[in-house]
Order: sequence, then structure tokens, then C-alpha cells
Amino acid sequence: MVIVFFGTPQFAVPALEALLASRHHVPLVVTQPDKRRDRGQKVTDAPVKAAARAHGVPVFQPERLRDPDVAEVLRRHSPDLAVVAAYGKLIPGHLLALPRLGMLNVHASLLPKYRGAAPVHRAIMNGESTTGVTIMQIVEALDAGDMLAKSVRAIGADDTSEQLEQALADDGAGLLLEVLDRLEAGTVRAEPQDESASTYAPRLRKEEGLIDWTQPARRIHDQVRGLFPWPHAYSYLDGARLIVWKTDATPEVHLKVDATSAQPGTIVDVTRDTIEVATGDGRIALTEIQAEGRRPMNTRDFLAGRTVRPGTKFGS
Repeated sequence: MVIVFFGTPQFAVPALEALLASRHHVPLVVTQPDKRRDRGQKVTDAPVKAAARAHGVPVFQPERLRDPDVAEVLRRHSPDLAVVAAYGKLIPGHLLALPRLGMLNVHASLLPKYRGAAPVHRAIMNGESTTGVTIMQIVEALDAGDMLAKSVRAIGADDTSEQLEQALADDGAGLLLEVLDRLEAGTVRAEPQDESASTYAPRLRKEEGLIDWTQPARRIHDQVRGLFPWPHAYSYLDGARLIVWKTDATPEVHLKVDATSAQPGTIVDVTRDTIEVATGDGRIALTEIQAEGRRPMNTRDFLAGRTVRPGTKFGS
């Protein structure tokens, strides 16, 4: 089949590369316009654009999908199908109807749960133990189309969004090829979504990183994992922002008996490798942190250059 691919970030790269290595033909990759990235604010290629250029595939970067020339560019390639993976914008209805077989989406959740822009992060932040990938038919409503296939994956207790998203990207690439085979053979079966079971996974906001120490240790641990690698969980120590990269909320730490009933946010112990903090339920250990304007480091290295004493309290 002739397949036009829509995608932008790293999550979409395995699906694109799987299509390029298959018997199908990808004549065009549609990706978002270049943006300034990183501290230097340099304009760099997004991962999908870089992958397409590495394979010699033409790249199209429209500012608006509703511009008339977008449909015209797609028509020139007479696509049988379009595949969308984390493109970053809703596809207008007139474009959905353009490919002969419509458009498919590789979505990083077990729909109808976690529709929206941040399904992996929200699943971890909510303490889910499983998630997965869904291949669905795209309709104009957000992530509401019929489901064609699902793949389930367990979420490890210490998995970060970055780790889980990459694993799901690989799962989705393989599942996509299976669906394409069934689509060509006429054996694909569409399953409508249960609207009553749908949940929403909105885009992350930087202010969501502020740690509420009155929450249970496990929930804070999930917040830290879910907001890695952006925007990161953080708190304030002696008036300065401290970014929390990694934590330990295993029973060995969480269930330690405190000699006093320390207030949430209070540092209750400082070991060679950790800073242990009281929460609304148990302790949590900070194992990798970053002072404002410094590089991230393990807590042992952080403590080598700074004195932190039990009884100090994190603030806002």
C-alpha cells in the first residue's frame, strides 16, 4: 500500500521505520514545523523529520492542516492509507476522507482510557500497573475511533515515562504491521469504544511538578516517574528549587518507623546515598536530584558539596 505518515516526536519513529522496512511504500512524511529546542534555542529537526531525511523520504511541514495546499499535496501521492503517531494536532475531517482506507492512529494507551496528549505520563502518575497500545481508525472526535488491535504491557514499579513510552513505541510499530496485514487480507475487525469508560489525559503543565508532601510516598514516587523527562517533579529547600529526578518508595524505605511523627515534607534522615523525607503516608528517599542551574546528580554527590540536616523542611 501507499501510506503517508504523520508524526513528530521520538515515539513515532519506530512506527515510521517499521513502515519503511516493510513492503509498503511511504512517499511522504508530514511532521510539525521546526521549533526552537533546548537551552540554546536552536532550531533542530524533530525525531521524525530526522528519521525521514535519513531514509531519503520527502518531508512536508505545514503550519496549518486546514490550508488548501495540504490536501493538494496529499492527493498527489494517491495514498491508500495514512498512519498517524503522535503528530501533535487533530486531523481535519476533509483530510481523514482523502486516503482510500482512511487514517489509522498508533495511540499509547488501552483505549478508551487515557485519550489525549499525555497517556503514558498520566498512566504512571495515576499508579496504573498496566497500559498498552491501541491501533484505531481516526475520526474527528479526539481518540474516539473504532479500535482495530491492542497490545498490553505491564508498568514496572520504577518505570519512567521515557522508558515506558519507548517500549510502547516499539510495541506499537509491530502491532501496526499486523493490522496492515489484516487490513489487506480483509480480516481486520473493528471494535467500537465504550464512551462510558473513556478518560482524558491532558497535556502536562510545568506547575504539575510541584510536590505535595502530604500525598502518600507511593503517589509522589509515581509523580516523579510520570513527569520524567519533562517537566520533572520539584520542591523547594532553603528557598531554592530542587528538581527531583529519582526516588525510592520501596517498603524498606516507605515502611520505616519514625521516632517522631514528622510533618510531611520534613527531612527525617540523611544517609550516605539518600535524603529521606516524611510524606502523608510513610517515607520517600530522594536518590537523584538537581539544584537549580546545576547538572543532575545522585544524592551522594549532592551531599558531598552541601550539608543537609534532618529536621529541615521542604517548602513552597
